[in-house]
Amino acid sequence: MAPRKNSRNQSKKEVKPAAMVNKNGVKAEAATASGGGDVASGGVASGGGGAASGFSGTKIFTWFMVLALLGVWSSVAVVWLDLVDYDNVIGKLSAYDADGDGDFDVEDAKVLLGVKERPVSLVQKEAKEESAVEEQTEPIVEEVIQTTEGTEEEGQLPPNPSQEQQAPEGESPDAVGTTAKAEDATEESFEGKLAVEAGSFEAEAAVQVEERNAEDQPEDMLQYKAKKKKPKLLNAFEKTIKAEIDAAEKLRKKGKVEEAVRAFDTLVQQYPQSPRCRYGKALAEDDLAEKMRSNDMLQKALSTYKEASELPNAMPDLIKATLKKRAERQQFLGRMRGALATLEKLVQIFSEDVALKNDLGVAHLLIGDNKSAKRVYEEVLAIAPSNGFAKVHYGFILKSENKIAESIPFLRDGLESGDPGTDDGRFYFHLGDALQRMGDDSAYKWYERGHQRGHFASVWQRSLYNVDGLKAQPWWTPKDTGYMDLIKTLERNWRTIRDEALSVMDKTTGLFVPEEENLREKGEWGQFTLWQQGKKAGESCHSVPKTCGLLERYTEATGCKRGQIKFSVMQPGTHVWPHTGPTNCRLRMHLGLVIPKTGCKIRCTNDTRAWEEGKVLIFDDSFEHEVWQDADSYRLIFIVDVWHPELTQYQRQTLSPI
Repeated sequence: MAPRKNSRNQSKKEVKPAAMVNKNGVKAEAATASGGGDVASGGVASGGGGAASGFSGTKIFTWFMVLALLGVWSSVAVVWLDLVDYDNVIGKLSAYDADGDGDFDVEDAKVLLGVKERPVSLVQKEAKEESAVEEQTEPIVEEVIQTTEGTEEEGQLPPNPSQEQQAPEGESPDAVGTTAKAEDATEESFEGKLAVEAGSFEAEAAVQVEERNAEDQPEDMLQYKAKKKKPKLLNAFEKTIKAEIDAAEKLRKKGKVEEAVRAFDTLVQQYPQSPRCRYGKALAEDDLAEKMRSNDMLQKALSTYKEASELPNAMPDLIKATLKKRAERQQFLGRMRGALATLEKLVQIFSEDVALKNDLGVAHLLIGDNKSAKRVYEEVLAIAPSNGFAKVHYGFILKSENKIAESIPFLRDGLESGDPGTDDGRFYFHLGDALQRMGDDSAYKWYERGHQRGHFASVWQRSLYNVDGLKAQPWWTPKDTGYMDLIKTLERNWRTIRDEALSVMDKTTGLFVPEEENLREKGEWGQFTLWQQGKKAGESCHSVPKTCGLLERYTEATGCKRGQIKFSVMQPGTHVWPHTGPTNCRLRMHLGLVIPKTGCKIRCTNDTRAWEEGKVLIFDDSFEHEVWQDADSYRLIFIVDVWHPELTQYQRQTLSPI
C-alpha cells in the first residue's frame, strides 16, 4: 500500500483556487515564493543596482503596481464575467505540463514541439508511478496451506484453527479457491506427504483494523506510520540492476511463475554474487512449487533460499526475510527440526529481535519441546515484560505443566494486550478452562469474549475446528441423526459388545490405557480404542472381532476421520472437568454396557442425563460437557463417533483428521 499523504497536502491537491493562477498559467504562490527567495539572496541589492542605471526605486515600484493591478482586474474579469471556464482550461493545460514544473509555459511548448528534451527525472518518475499503479492492480496469488490436526491435549498446542469452508459436493479441491482454510485441505501435501501449516503459531495480524482517512487519524498514529521503513533488500551493486530485478519480480507478482523462474535464473547466471537475484529466484521457485504441487520444486526453493542468505554483501533485511521464509516452508513440509535450526540461526544473527525469539519458541512447541520453548519465552519476557505474544504462549506452557493458577495471569494479560498473534481461540479456550478448574466463574466472561471475537460458535459450543452452518444442539435423538440402522444394530447387539469388552478389560491385558488428555480432576478412567481418525487402531480388532464386525459396514462411524470408536471404563470417585471436543463435525454416541443404578451422570450444557444399559445416548461433544462417577462400582460404555449428518460426502472425504 502506498504511504498515505498528509491530509493538508490532500486538500491542496483536490481544490483548484482560480485566484492562485494568472492568465499565463503561472501559479501565483510559486511566484511569491520565488520572489521571497530573490529577496533573501540579495534581490534588494540588485534593485539598487538598477537605480544606478537610470531607473529609480520609485519608478520600478510604480510600474510593478500598475502591472499587478492590471493582472488582478483581468483575472477578476475572466472569472466573474465567465469569459473562460477557468477550471476546465487549467485542467486541460495541466495535461501539457511536459517539463514537470507544475504549469504550462514556454518551456513546456519547447518540449512538446521537440525543441527541448523531456527531463530524465520526470520520465523516471512517471515510469515509477505507472509501475506502482500496475502492481496495485495485480492479482495477489495466495497459498493454499494444508495441515493435519491433533486432538486438543494439554501440553501440545494444536495448529491454528479457523472457520472452515467447503466446496460444493462433487467439485474438485481446487474449486475451493485460494481463500480456503487450512482445515479444508486433504491430508496430503503436494505429493501426498504430510504437511503442517507454516507459521501456524507465528504472530499473524490478529486484529484487522479498518483503514481511515489520514485526517481522521491522530497525529501520533501518523508519526508511527511514517517511522515504518520498507526493508532494504538491495546492496549497492544491485541498485544498478534494479530495473532488471523489478522486471523479473513483476512477472512473479502477475502469476507468470514459469517465466519468473527463467528470468531470475538468467539474472543469477549473469550476477552470481547477487543475493537479491537469488532470493527472487527462490520466491519464484516457491510459487512454482505451489502451482505444480511439487515437493521437489519446493525443496529446490529451500536450497535457493539458503544460498541467498549465505552470499557475501547480502543486506541484513534480505537475510532476515530469506531465512524466515525458509523456516516457514520447512514447517509446511513437516520438517520441524530443520525449521528450528533455521530460526536458531536467525536469532543468533538478530539477537535483539524479540519477534524472532517468539517464532523460535513456537518452533520448539511444534516439536513438543516445551522445556526449551519455556526458556525462550522467559528470555523474551525478561527483555520485554509486556510482550503479549510471549505471555500467552508462556501461560499455555504453564497450564500444560498443570500449573493452573500460575498460568492464568499470563494468559489473561497476554489476551488483554491485544498484541498480534494473541487473539487466538486456543488462548481463550485455555484461559477459560484454567479459570473453571479454579472455580472462577469469570471463565464464562472470557468464553463470551472469545465468542464475540468469532472464535467460538457460542459460550457453550467452544470447538475450534468447525464447518459453518451445521445444525447445532447439545442432545440428539436417534431420528435426528438419520443413523437409525447403526443405532438399532448397537442396541440389538449390546450384550455381545459388552461381553467382548469384559473379556479384555482385565488389567493384565494392557489394552485399556489411562485417559491422557488431562481431563480428570480425580479418579481413574481407562479407554480401549478400536478406530482412530477413520482407521483401525493397530491390532485392536483382533481382541474384539464380533464388535468390529458389527461396525464394518457403517462408514459414517468407521470412516469418521474426526472421531474415535472405543470402550470407556470409569471407576468410582472419578470426576471429569467441564470440557469441549475439538470439532463440530461429529456426534458422539454412548452405548451403555455396565451402568450402576445410581451415581453416574453426564451434563451437556445445562441438561444432565444418565446412561441406561443397552441404550444409546447421543450428544454433540463440541458443547461443554462434564461427567461424574460416584457409584460403588465401575461404569462401562461403548463410544462411537459419527460424522455430523449434514456434512456432504465431499466434505467427509476432504476434511483433515482429528
